[in-house]
Amino acid sequence: MTRTTLHLFCSAAPPVFDVAQVIEQAQAGGWDVCLGLTPDAARWLEPSLDGLAVLTGHPVRFTYDRPGEPEIWPSADAVLFAPVTFNSLNAWALGLTSSFVVGAAAEAIGRGVPTVAVPCVNAAFARHPQFERSVETLRSAGVSVLYGYGENGLAPHEPGQAQGQGQEQAGAYPWGAALDVVGAQVAAGRS
Repeated sequence: MTRTTLHLFCSAAPPVFDVAQVIEQAQAGGWDVCLGLTPDAARWLEPSLDGLAVLTGHPVRFTYDRPGEPEIWPSADAVLFAPVTFNSLNAWALGLTSSFVVGAAAEAIGRGVPTVAVPCVNAAFARHPQFERSVETLRSAGVSVLYGYGENGLAPHEPGQAQGQGQEQAGAYPWGAALDVVGAQVAAGRS
């Protein structure tokens, strides 16, 4: 039996520190997880990178391969970009692919891979006019952006307040909802 492959991409925001538990949760749900990080997220998690590679069974990626190097990950059945910061979300929507994870997420849209994004931004960034345009651009391209005040959405937090690290916090980052949406999209695509 072939496992379903999830490419989990993370930006440098506090929920990234929960990524090991999220990988384990996804694996318990039958996913083969490949972890990609922005360069800053890789720097934040640097002491854990080897352990995360062991946990996933795949190298953790945060840079592009050199031309001609073989692909080291299986193809994605789905992509989850969470947490996705203001910078990464806007770069993705604008097609600015200087980081590996933003480039891979942009390519996933073109390949028709089910893709879910969960922004992690503060209210000041969310009020910037480009943010809403970027959310709408990604949604119009078929990305499920879990953002807003709905059942699966995530409201922005106030500047200076950490959002979503640790399950005990009120307003914890919606990792479970994100994995549920990814799973539902893959299942819908197979029916």
